[in-house]
Amino acid sequence: MPVALVLRENLLLVGWEEKQFAPIHRFDPAPPPEAIERLRQYFQRSTESADPALLLKRNAEMTRYLDETRKRTEAEIEKMQRTLAQRQEELHASIREAETDSLTGLLNRRAYDERLAQAFHRTLRQQSEALSLVLFDLDYFKQVNDEFGHQYGDAYLKKMAQAMLSVIRREVDSAFRFGGDEFAILLFAPKAVARDKAMAVLTAMQNKVSIGIASISVDEPYRNELGHFIRRADEALYEAKRTGRGRIVIDTCHADSTVTWEYFLPPALLQKAS
Repeated sequence: MPVALVLRENLLLVGWEEKQFAPIHRFDPAPPPEAIERLRQYFQRSTESADPALLLKRNAEMTRYLDETRKRTEAEIEKMQRTLAQRQEELHASIREAETDSLTGLLNRRAYDERLAQAFHRTLRQQSEALSLVLFDLDYFKQVNDEFGHQYGDAYLKKMAQAMLSVIRREVDSAFRFGGDEFAILLFAPKAVARDKAMAVLTAMQNKVSIGIASISVDEPYRNELGHFIRRADEALYEAKRTGRGRIVIDTCHADSTVTWEYFLPPALLQKAS
Protein backbone atom coordinates (compact mmCIF):
# COMPACT_ATOMS: atom_id res chain seq x y z
CA MET A 1 0.00 0.00 0.00
CA PRO A 2 1.46 3.38 -0.97
CA VAL A 3 2.09 5.66 1.97
CA ALA A 4 3.46 9.18 2.33
CA LEU A 5 5.44 10.94 5.02
CA VAL A 6 4.70 14.64 5.41
CA LEU A 7 6.46 17.14 7.67
CA ARG A 8 4.37 20.11 8.75
CA GLU A 9 6.59 22.45 10.72
CA ASN A 10 7.76 20.12 13.53
CA LEU A 11 5.01 17.45 13.18
CA LEU A 12 5.66 14.28 11.16
CA LEU A 13 2.52 12.75 9.58
CA VAL A 14 1.86 9.50 7.73
CA GLY A 15 -0.82 9.20 5.01
CA TRP A 16 -2.29 6.34 2.96
CA GLU A 17 -4.70 5.71 0.10
CA GLU A 18 -7.65 7.54 1.59
CA LYS A 19 -5.44 10.60 2.01
CA GLN A 20 -5.87 10.38 5.72
CA PHE A 21 -2.92 11.61 7.76
CA ALA A 22 -2.08 10.68 11.30
CA PRO A 23 0.70 12.19 13.43
CA ILE A 24 3.46 9.77 14.36
CA HIS A 25 6.11 12.09 15.84
CA ARG A 26 6.64 15.64 17.04
CA PHE A 27 10.11 17.14 16.75
CA ASP A 28 11.30 19.58 19.35
CA PRO A 29 12.94 21.56 17.97
CA ALA A 30 12.10 21.20 14.26
CA PRO A 31 14.84 19.45 12.26
CA PRO A 32 17.16 21.68 10.14
CA PRO A 33 16.27 22.09 6.42
CA GLU A 34 19.46 20.35 5.19
CA ALA A 35 18.62 17.22 7.24
CA ILE A 36 15.10 17.17 5.78
CA GLU A 37 16.47 17.49 2.23
CA ARG A 38 18.92 14.63 2.75
CA LEU A 39 16.11 12.42 4.02
CA ARG A 40 13.85 13.37 1.12
CA GLN A 41 16.56 12.48 -1.40
CA TYR A 42 17.20 9.18 0.38
CA PHE A 43 13.54 8.17 0.21
CA GLN A 44 13.34 9.27 -3.43
CA ARG A 45 16.33 7.15 -4.45
CA SER A 46 15.15 4.10 -2.50
CA THR A 47 11.66 4.37 -3.98
CA GLU A 48 12.95 4.77 -7.54
CA SER A 49 15.30 1.80 -7.20
CA ALA A 50 12.36 -0.38 -6.12
CA ASP A 51 9.95 0.93 -8.80
CA PRO A 52 11.27 0.81 -12.42
CA ALA A 53 8.47 3.08 -13.62
CA LEU A 54 9.57 5.84 -11.27
CA LEU A 55 13.19 5.32 -12.28
CA LEU A 56 12.29 5.60 -15.98
CA LYS A 57 10.30 8.73 -15.26
CA ARG A 58 13.23 10.24 -13.39
CA ASN A 59 15.61 9.34 -16.23
CA ALA A 60 13.27 10.92 -18.77
CA GLU A 61 13.11 14.11 -16.71
CA MET A 62 16.90 14.21 -16.42
CA THR A 63 17.24 13.64 -20.18
CA ARG A 64 14.77 16.43 -20.92
CA TYR A 65 16.58 18.77 -18.52
CA LEU A 66 19.95 18.00 -20.11
CA ASP A 67 18.57 18.52 -23.63
CA GLU A 68 17.01 21.84 -22.66
CA THR A 69 20.25 22.92 -20.98
CA ARG A 70 22.29 21.90 -24.04
CA LYS A 71 20.02 23.78 -26.43
CA ARG A 72 20.03 26.86 -24.20
CA THR A 73 23.82 26.74 -23.89
CA GLU A 74 24.29 26.28 -27.65
CA ALA A 75 22.01 29.25 -28.32
CA GLU A 76 23.96 31.39 -25.85
CA ILE A 77 27.29 30.33 -27.39
CA GLU A 78 26.02 31.10 -30.90
CA LYS A 79 24.85 34.52 -29.75
CA MET A 80 28.22 35.20 -28.13
CA GLN A 81 30.03 34.12 -31.30
CA ARG A 82 27.91 36.46 -33.43
CA THR A 83 28.56 39.30 -31.01
CA LEU A 84 32.28 38.55 -30.98
CA ALA A 85 32.43 38.42 -34.79
CA GLN A 86 30.61 41.75 -34.97
CA ARG A 87 32.99 43.35 -32.46
CA GLN A 88 36.00 41.98 -34.35
CA GLU A 89 34.70 43.39 -37.62
CA GLU A 90 34.11 46.75 -35.94
CA LEU A 91 37.66 46.66 -34.57
CA HIS A 92 39.15 45.80 -37.97
CA ALA A 93 37.13 48.55 -39.62
CA SER A 94 38.34 51.03 -37.00
CA ILE A 95 41.95 49.95 -37.53
CA ARG A 96 41.59 50.23 -41.32
CA GLU A 97 40.12 53.70 -40.95
CA ALA A 98 42.94 54.78 -38.63
CA GLU A 99 45.56 53.48 -41.10
CA THR A 100 44.02 54.76 -44.35
CA ASP A 101 44.59 58.02 -46.18
CA SER A 102 41.10 59.41 -46.72
CA LEU A 103 41.83 60.95 -50.15
CA THR A 104 43.68 58.19 -51.98
CA GLY A 105 42.68 55.08 -50.05
CA LEU A 106 46.35 54.17 -49.58
CA LEU A 107 47.82 53.36 -46.19
CA ASN A 108 48.92 56.43 -44.22
CA ARG A 109 52.06 57.47 -42.32
CA ARG A 110 51.07 55.58 -39.18
CA ALA A 111 50.69 52.34 -41.12
CA TYR A 112 53.93 53.07 -43.01
CA ASP A 113 55.97 53.30 -39.81
CA GLU A 114 54.45 50.13 -38.33
CA ARG A 115 54.54 47.92 -41.43
CA LEU A 116 58.00 49.00 -42.51
CA ALA A 117 59.43 48.10 -39.10
CA GLN A 118 57.62 44.74 -39.09
CA ALA A 119 58.75 43.88 -42.62
CA PHE A 120 62.37 44.89 -41.94
CA HIS A 121 62.67 42.79 -38.78
CA ARG A 122 60.92 39.86 -40.44
CA THR A 123 63.45 39.96 -43.28
CA LEU A 124 66.31 40.04 -40.80
CA ARG A 125 64.92 36.99 -38.98
CA GLN A 126 64.17 34.85 -42.01
CA GLN A 127 67.23 35.85 -44.09
CA SER A 128 65.66 34.16 -47.10
CA GLU A 129 63.70 36.89 -48.87
CA ALA A 130 64.42 40.32 -50.25
CA LEU A 131 62.78 43.56 -49.17
CA SER A 132 62.65 46.74 -51.23
CA LEU A 133 61.57 50.21 -50.20
CA VAL A 134 60.50 52.45 -53.08
CA LEU A 135 60.01 56.17 -52.35
CA PHE A 136 58.15 58.47 -54.76
CA ASP A 137 57.93 62.23 -54.98
CA LEU A 138 55.63 63.90 -57.52
CA ASP A 139 57.65 66.37 -59.56
CA TYR A 140 56.51 70.00 -59.35
CA PHE A 141 53.24 69.05 -57.67
CA LYS A 142 52.90 72.50 -56.08
CA GLN A 143 52.92 74.05 -59.55
CA VAL A 144 50.22 71.61 -60.66
CA ASN A 145 48.07 72.68 -57.72
CA ASP A 146 48.70 76.37 -58.31
CA GLU A 147 48.02 76.19 -62.03
CA PHE A 148 45.02 73.87 -62.15
CA GLY A 149 43.57 74.10 -58.64
CA HIS A 150 43.23 71.75 -55.69
CA GLN A 151 40.45 69.68 -57.25
CA TYR A 152 42.70 68.78 -60.15
CA GLY A 153 45.54 68.20 -57.68
CA ASP A 154 43.40 65.75 -55.68
CA ALA A 155 42.56 63.86 -58.87
CA TYR A 156 46.27 63.78 -59.72
CA LEU A 157 47.07 62.25 -56.32
CA LYS A 158 44.37 59.62 -56.81
CA LYS A 159 45.83 58.79 -60.22
CA MET A 160 49.20 58.24 -58.56
CA ALA A 161 47.59 55.96 -55.98
CA GLN A 162 45.93 53.85 -58.68
CA ALA A 163 49.21 53.57 -60.58
CA MET A 164 50.92 52.26 -57.44
CA LEU A 165 48.14 49.83 -56.57
CA SER A 166 48.21 48.41 -60.08
CA VAL A 167 51.79 47.13 -59.70
CA ILE A 168 51.72 45.56 -56.22
CA ARG A 169 50.38 42.29 -54.83
CA ARG A 170 47.87 43.69 -52.35
CA GLU A 171 47.88 40.55 -50.19
CA VAL A 172 51.70 40.77 -49.83
CA ASP A 173 53.01 44.27 -50.59
CA SER A 174 51.84 47.67 -49.33
CA ALA A 175 51.40 51.15 -50.82
CA PHE A 176 51.44 54.34 -48.74
CA ARG A 177 50.87 58.06 -48.92
CA PHE A 178 52.67 59.62 -45.99
CA GLY A 179 52.94 63.25 -47.09
CA GLY A 180 51.31 65.76 -49.40
CA ASP A 181 52.99 64.45 -52.55
CA GLU A 182 55.16 61.75 -50.97
CA PHE A 183 54.42 58.08 -51.52
CA ALA A 184 56.06 54.72 -50.84
CA ILE A 185 55.76 51.08 -51.81
CA LEU A 186 57.03 48.23 -49.65
CA LEU A 187 57.83 45.14 -51.70
CA PHE A 188 58.91 41.68 -50.66
CA ALA A 189 61.02 41.47 -53.79
CA PRO A 190 64.62 42.22 -54.94
CA LYS A 191 65.64 45.56 -56.45
CA ALA A 192 65.30 44.37 -60.06
CA VAL A 193 61.58 43.69 -59.47
CA ALA A 194 61.24 46.95 -57.57
CA ARG A 195 62.85 48.82 -60.48
CA ASP A 196 60.41 47.34 -63.01
CA LYS A 197 57.38 48.20 -60.87
CA ALA A 198 58.71 51.71 -60.25
CA MET A 199 59.24 52.18 -63.99
CA ALA A 200 55.61 51.17 -64.61
CA VAL A 201 54.45 53.84 -62.14
CA LEU A 202 56.77 56.42 -63.70
CA THR A 203 55.37 55.67 -67.17
CA ALA A 204 51.77 55.84 -65.95
CA MET A 205 52.48 59.30 -64.48
CA GLN A 206 53.99 60.62 -67.75
CA ASN A 207 57.54 60.56 -66.32
CA LYS A 208 56.73 63.22 -63.71
CA VAL A 209 57.84 61.31 -60.60
CA SER A 210 61.22 61.06 -58.88
CA ILE A 211 61.91 57.63 -57.39
CA GLY A 212 64.48 56.24 -54.97
CA ILE A 213 64.94 52.54 -54.19
CA ALA A 214 66.85 50.64 -51.51
CA SER A 215 66.83 46.86 -51.06
CA ILE A 216 68.13 44.28 -48.63
CA SER A 217 68.71 40.63 -49.52
CA VAL A 218 71.05 37.72 -48.90
CA ASP A 219 72.95 38.70 -52.07
CA GLU A 220 73.73 42.23 -50.94
CA PRO A 221 75.43 43.32 -47.69
CA TYR A 222 73.51 45.70 -45.45
CA ARG A 223 73.36 47.03 -41.92
CA ASN A 224 70.88 45.59 -39.47
CA GLU A 225 69.46 49.05 -38.86
CA LEU A 226 66.04 50.19 -40.00
CA GLY A 227 67.05 53.85 -39.92
CA HIS A 228 69.96 53.16 -42.25
CA PHE A 229 67.70 51.30 -44.67
CA ILE A 230 65.27 54.24 -44.81
CA ARG A 231 68.12 56.74 -45.30
CA ARG A 232 69.43 54.75 -48.25
CA ALA A 233 66.07 54.99 -50.04
CA ASP A 234 65.66 58.64 -49.08
CA GLU A 235 69.12 59.58 -50.36
CA ALA A 236 68.46 57.72 -53.61
CA LEU A 237 65.22 59.73 -53.99
CA TYR A 238 67.11 62.98 -53.36
CA GLU A 239 69.68 61.97 -55.97
CA ALA A 240 66.90 61.36 -58.50
CA LYS A 241 65.52 64.86 -57.86
CA ARG A 242 68.98 66.45 -57.89
CA THR A 243 69.97 64.93 -61.23
CA GLY A 244 66.91 66.04 -63.17
CA ARG A 245 63.77 64.37 -61.73
CA GLY A 246 61.54 61.99 -63.65
CA ARG A 247 63.89 59.07 -63.09
CA ILE A 248 64.77 56.15 -60.83
CA VAL A 249 67.87 55.91 -58.67
CA ILE A 250 68.75 52.65 -56.90
CA ASP A 251 71.03 52.57 -53.88
CA THR A 252 73.44 49.60 -54.00
CA CYS A 253 75.64 48.50 -51.10
CA HIS A 254 78.93 46.68 -51.71
CA ALA A 255 80.98 44.31 -49.60
CA ASP A 256 83.54 47.03 -48.83
CA SER A 257 80.73 49.21 -47.38
CA THR A 258 80.79 51.59 -50.32
CA VAL A 259 77.55 52.75 -51.93
CA THR A 260 76.88 53.37 -55.60
CA TRP A 261 73.80 54.63 -57.39
CA GLU A 262 72.25 53.14 -60.47
CA TYR A 263 70.26 55.50 -62.69
CA PHE A 264 67.29 54.50 -64.86
CA LEU A 265 65.45 56.83 -67.23
CA PRO A 266 62.04 56.14 -68.75
CA PRO A 267 62.09 55.08 -72.44
CA ALA A 268 60.91 58.52 -73.65
CA LEU A 269 63.86 60.29 -72.00
CA LEU A 270 66.30 57.63 -73.19
CA GLN A 271 65.21 58.25 -76.80
CA LYS A 272 65.75 61.98 -76.38
CA ALA A 273 69.15 61.41 -74.81
CA SER A 274 70.23 59.19 -77.72
